Amino acid sequence: MPSSTSPDQGDDLETCILRFSDLDLKYTSLINPSSSLQAELDGSTKKKYSFAKKKAFALFVKTKEVPTKRSFECKEKLWKCCQQLFTDQISIHRHVATQHADEIYHQTASILKQLAVTLSSSKSLSSADEKNPLKECLPHSHEVSAWLPDISCFNPDELISGQGSEEGEVLLYYCYRDLEDPQWICAWQTALCQHLHLTGKIRIATEGINGTVGGSRLATRLYVEVMLSFPLFKDDLCKDDFKTSKGGAHCFPELRVGVFEEIVPMGISPKKISYKKPGIHLSPSEFHKEVEKFLSQANQEQSDTILLDCRNFYESKIGRFQGCLAPDIRKFSYFPSYVDKNLELFREKRVLMYCTGGIRCERGSAYLKAKGVCKAVFQLKGGIHKYLEEFPDGFYKGKLFVFDERYALSYNSDVVSECSYCGAQWDQYKLCSTLQCRQLVLTCPACQGQGFTACCVTCQDKGSRKASGPTQDNFKEECECTARRPRIPRELSRHVQQPVSPEPGPDAAEDGPVLA
Repeated sequence: MPSSTSPDQGDDLETCILRFSDLDLKYTSLINPSSSLQAELDGSTKKKYSFAKKKAFALFVKTKEVPTKRSFECKEKLWKCCQQLFTDQISIHRHVATQHADEIYHQTASILKQLAVTLSSSKSLSSADEKNPLKECLPHSHEVSAWLPDISCFNPDELISGQGSEEGEVLLYYCYRDLEDPQWICAWQTALCQHLHLTGKIRIATEGINGTVGGSRLATRLYVEVMLSFPLFKDDLCKDDFKTSKGGAHCFPELRVGVFEEIVPMGISPKKISYKKPGIHLSPSEFHKEVEKFLSQANQEQSDTILLDCRNFYESKIGRFQGCLAPDIRKFSYFPSYVDKNLELFREKRVLMYCTGGIRCERGSAYLKAKGVCKAVFQLKGGIHKYLEEFPDGFYKGKLFVFDERYALSYNSDVVSECSYCGAQWDQYKLCSTLQCRQLVLTCPACQGQGFTACCVTCQDKGSRKASGPTQDNFKEECECTARRPRIPRELSRHVQQPVSPEPGPDAAEDGPVLA
């Protein structure tokens, strides 16, 4: 996108004929009637025109800005135009509007021409497709900057999260919708997060986007505003889809954005099991009533309802709904095999599914539905995050595991797990102290003081020696806790058997995506 347009440059744009009969392109004398490019007036065109004119005006004003020593402060900005010095935005805006309308017109025409060319190069649209926001004209890859928010009026310090959790915020969200060009979205998301000083993890695929990002409250607010106004997501995302918690950029070591086949790795192609056929969504209050009804039954084993936790075992270990079935699996990609191996468990049952933020349930419920054995499949909309916002002292007990350096969020005082070494109540995870190992371990302060800081005896012994050579590469596989854990457990009864061995860590992308 051009940064400015001079009168000479504008002459080349006179080949455009722009028929906006109801809009304020008043300079008809500048239009060459022999043009071959036409833009008819409709709702979509009005939006494009409004965007183009605002962008043209902002770009022109930007070119008149005079650098100052403290240019990041709005009140200290200066502009110079027509040999005049302007000290405030109102005066420079008034001057440009009254004295440079021709230049703004040509700049607007240039931007509209770019949008029109992009549109004409795409496939012809059917009448149904014309209303599809997926078909809206988006800028080329080199125009990613056109979709970044203006932060010139903010002090850069405001965009950088402080050291304490009070100064920042973490966003968790996902959006399932068809994306034709995930690579462009990846480039845009990378630029957007860098622009706002956000860190975190974002997965993008042809089926949608899944992200968890942290930064200052100003940065996260701007990020949400951009996502809600972006053409491809504005009709599918709402403000309530963004789950928030205290944190910041310090919760993630870096920014990692990537394109994958799935936005949460279930291990099955979206072409086979689509997000478009999920279970019935229940609001937190509706889900709460269903759980209450289930728990009130005298004999839950004979109930026609199963409360299913589709997270990993190290998540349900430190927090879960009362009476739930929590599969003893290490990755969500094991969930389909778990269902297949325990299919009779779900026959003629009403299944109430839940996960951290709702994303795993979207395709997990679709997979369970596709088996055709359940009476009905329901899922908690917004996941545990939204449930705890409404019912912090409800039927979910313990902490909520998150996929960042905080490991867990606390909404109530319940502790449902214990130290792996002494059995004392404890629910604060730490990484295994042996550097080559990435497993999580629950070890209380007393046991830590005695040197029990590894995930298992094997790691504890090897941690006391410096691993080197080939052993270092294969170290993770030598953990006792990994070796003796079945990949896909078979449920002997509906009662969940919580794991008693130390816990392998989160090595797959879940509600907070971890990019491999």
